[in-house]
Amino acid sequence: MALESMTVSLDVALEAACRAARQAGALIRAAWGRFDPETVAEKSVHDLVTEIDREAEALILTLLEEAVPGGVFLAEESTPQTPSPARGPRWIVDPLDGTTNFVHGVPACSVSIALELEGQLLLGVVYELGQDELFWAVRGRGAYRNGQPIRVSRVRRLERALLATGFPYREFDRLDAYLAVLRHFMLNTQGIRRPGSAAMDLCYVACGRFDGFWELGLSPWDVAAGAVIVEEAGGRVTDFSGGTDYLFGRQIVATNGLVHEAMLQAVAPLRS
Repeated sequence: MALESMTVSLDVALEAACRAARQAGALIRAAWGRFDPETVAEKSVHDLVTEIDREAEALILTLLEEAVPGGVFLAEESTPQTPSPARGPRWIVDPLDGTTNFVHGVPACSVSIALELEGQLLLGVVYELGQDELFWAVRGRGAYRNGQPIRVSRVRRLERALLATGFPYREFDRLDAYLAVLRHFMLNTQGIRRPGSAAMDLCYVACGRFDGFWELGLSPWDVAAGAVIVEEAGGRVTDFSGGTDYLFGRQIVATNGLVHEAMLQAVAPLRS
């Protein structure tokens, strides 16, 4: 079943997602450094949420519902961690990926919106606020940054690769294994970066700034949009075993495809 066979086209959905991402980004940018720190709440240890997250999500959901009536939502601030399978189109939304950065005034934040139908991710939109970059991709149509086509890098050897990751902030029982993997990559690559927004990290893989990205403990809204963009840019996205359970499996490896097997070997200690 394709989205075109329903009452809305992918073009309409993409336009709505891009508009929602930019408007939410404008809301977030306007609040940068001007919100009351007392409004910051703690969902769990090292997991923050602000009133801006909630306002941005409400804006996004309203705009998407207007464009694609009847769709369901899987969104960070309003959906249970273990949602039931969706029937029909489902939007997967992170209104502010990089909340901790936002709270501390670090300009590495993004808005992430993906559309899923019958288990297939059809489109992804990520708006990165720091550099005002809009990344988007539609399944089968390629990936773009600010309207220009993007492709993954051509780096073939891990020792020449620049990687990105996120530090564990929920699953500390696996910290020793994570540090062992981190050590391996520190010794066998050109470097590792930790910007603090998984959606942004994935887009940087898609446009060739990073050659690979790995992280564990992520939620669907962290990775859904970026995964589509990486794949449409010619890259590869899997779980730590090389399978397809990266959306709900809480583990992801995304690369240019050329260093993927080497990264899978390195992250083996983290496999569930």
